[in-house]
Amino acid sequence: MSAASRVRVLSVAGTDPTGGAGVHADLKSFAAHGAYGMAVVTALVAQNTHGVRAVHVPDVTFLRAQLDAVSDDVTVDAVKIGMLGTRAVADEVASWLTRTRPPVVVLDPVMVATSGDRLLDADAEHAVRALVAHADLVTPNLPELGVLLGEPTATTWTDAVRQARRLARDAGVTVLLKGGHLDGDASPDAVVDATTVTELDAPRVATTSTHGTGCSLSAAVAALRPRRPDWVTAVREAKEWLTGAIAAGEALAVGSGRGPVDHLHHAPGLGARPFSAEAWDHVADLRAACDDLPFVRGLADGTLRVEEFEQYLYQDALYLAQYSRVLARASQLATEPAAQAFFARGASRCLEVETRLHEDRLARAGHRWSGPASTATTAYVDHLLAVAATGSYAEVVAAVLPCYWLYADIGARVLARAGDLSTHPYRDWVGTYGDPEFAAATADACAFADAAARDVGAGTRARMLAAFTTSCAHEVAFFDQVRAGAGRGAPVAVGAASA
Repeated sequence: MSAASRVRVLSVAGTDPTGGAGVHADLKSFAAHGAYGMAVVTALVAQNTHGVRAVHVPDVTFLRAQLDAVSDDVTVDAVKIGMLGTRAVADEVASWLTRTRPPVVVLDPVMVATSGDRLLDADAEHAVRALVAHADLVTPNLPELGVLLGEPTATTWTDAVRQARRLARDAGVTVLLKGGHLDGDASPDAVVDATTVTELDAPRVATTSTHGTGCSLSAAVAALRPRRPDWVTAVREAKEWLTGAIAAGEALAVGSGRGPVDHLHHAPGLGARPFSAEAWDHVADLRAACDDLPFVRGLADGTLRVEEFEQYLYQDALYLAQYSRVLARASQLATEPAAQAFFARGASRCLEVETRLHEDRLARAGHRWSGPASTATTAYVDHLLAVAATGSYAEVVAAVLPCYWLYADIGARVLARAGDLSTHPYRDWVGTYGDPEFAAATADACAFADAAARDVGAGTRARMLAAFTTSCAHEVAFFDQVRAGAGRGAPVAVGAASA
């Protein structure tokens, strides 16, 4: 995929005129995870929230024409296969997969709807079993898992795991085992391959809005997997998103039976706001608190005492040495070349250009500052390093963004008020952070954060917002540390000025 492209995902499935299942649900799931969705229709299904009324399967020559029309023209990054209906349809899809070999194939072996309706001809079961060999991930519910193995439906989680391990071993495929049909307060799932079982628990949502949950989950995983390192990561994000979608489903008030889930529960209106816009509004109180700090006011109007400014610069130099490591980590985690290059340049800039500002300023003052990092500096660095050690690329980008954005915001406003910088005592700092070039870098950082947020589920986006907010709070404490005495370990100035 190019740096600018979205994941391109194809749904091969039946329809649902009420929009809760089939290709209709798949396309919503793709969009909810930032993917570009396409659809090939295998069957026209007359259904609603109470059940299936009729199924019409067009001739397979038309199915072949649809499949070829897509793959002849569009690079397909992932395929989600749902309802097939007949042996002829399953065989045609298998033939197309053999010819095109998409990089990611998720098979939701739709045989029985949540309502209990049979959605697959009995003589097609063998063809669907054969299709498993073409898939990378298979997502059966418990009745479907039993049909794939020719066994009774598992009634306990232990038996279900045993069946999933057998399917994974015999078919050479990863299985997303879904335990929603079991009784109890939990709704366990597991990612099962030939050697490992990774369980992913979630609370069971008390609701009747469960129409199309299987379609929606498998589609979400297909949309996420091309940009996730493994199936467990993709499934975990998709499951977090689906839990929220189920909980929000009743509010849609669609139908009088088992209603659909709310695929866009995390995206009010016509879609989610860009992450940067949401995050900037979310920290409005912290930004206001930052503007009101005596240090920031004194920096803006030039009345800040020189010793306080130099003490801040010393701590900032200590901070930047560690911040550069976190930017390097963002570059390492990024999958797009443009993001890799941007954050690598940022790490280098911390160590070269901006550190030089600190060293030159302190050298001109005739001081040699020494001492450990302050409490505020240490707390901020510890937060960033913790996110870098355990967080995803998206979370790391969100955590480093305030150091760009708050500085660019303050620098630009100070520069606008100052006018002629020739007499401003801190013109070197204002010139660095009020520079249009730094503003452009900040805009790029925001764009990379927005792009990362489009590719993640609701759970990761929430963690991004938390990381961003925490970094902003640390920025306020960092600017305020001089007035607060810098906590334990305050630096001291030695040399000509202190003699």
